[in-house]
Amino acid sequence: MTHTGWSVFSFDGIGTRWEISTPEELPEGVRASLLGVVEDYDRSYSRFRGDSLLATLAREAGTVTLPAGANELGVLFRKLYRLSDGAMTPLIGGSLERLGYGADYSLTPLGNPIPAPRWEDVLEWNGTEISASAPVVLDIGAAGKGQLVDLAAAVLHSAGITEFLVDASGDMLHSGAEPLGVALEHPYDPTQAIGVVELHDGALCASAANRRAWGDGLHHVLDGATGCPIETVVATWTMAATAMEADALATALFMVDPTVLEGEFDFSWLKVYSDGHAAYSAGFEGTLFS
Repeated sequence: MTHTGWSVFSFDGIGTRWEISTPEELPEGVRASLLGVVEDYDRSYSRFRGDSLLATLAREAGTVTLPAGANELGVLFRKLYRLSDGAMTPLIGGSLERLGYGADYSLTPLGNPIPAPRWEDVLEWNGTEISASAPVVLDIGAAGKGQLVDLAAAVLHSAGITEFLVDASGDMLHSGAEPLGVALEHPYDPTQAIGVVELHDGALCASAANRRAWGDGLHHVLDGATGCPIETVVATWTMAATAMEADALATALFMVDPTVLEGEFDFSWLKVYSDGHAAYSAGFEGTLFS
């Protein structure tokens, strides 16, 4: 999804495909900086590589110090943990592994779903420091990809580039004078769209149960309180000022009533339920196809 005639810098990072579109080809130094930011983030937060900082907490209790952005990430997760009554939690990693979505990508469940540990029982997240009183598998994917999109945008801005689209497989941040029309992928058929939205100087993120599904009823959006995949919602889209918030809120919409989230966040949204009906906010300025 890009402006016609723009240059596209494509690469793989944190397990997903990235496309950064700009009017002119990116200088080699900017490309290197972008790749470095993505690699640093993966080395800090990934639960799929044994040398990451968070992977050390999966092996033993202790404390790790993360990069500066960890503070904002922790504050956001803590707020959504509270608003969701524990359903949305960075402690969901062990529950995902239990259902087969672990570092080995076995996609074979190890047993019945298990709830995530309660934050207040095992985790302290103060600024850039995370301490765990027992081994825990942390998964910050619900907001992490969005935060990394924001960090990539910061690299571009620091290089004096003001017109761009950062697209990390559907988590997008746009900057520029001209808005961009973005198709909303059908949750059951990636070749079809259910609508179109205009993205202009902001972020658009999506979450869909079909994006990472590997068995009957098994997908990556779990209720932390039960460890079970959520069945009532199939897809969400959110628009916000930052990709980190849009990304996190797209997941939160699976678990929290939109009016609760609107009380504490400035965003617009679209939510598609498993029975086929859709709901959306007044500010979600798009066109839904019938």
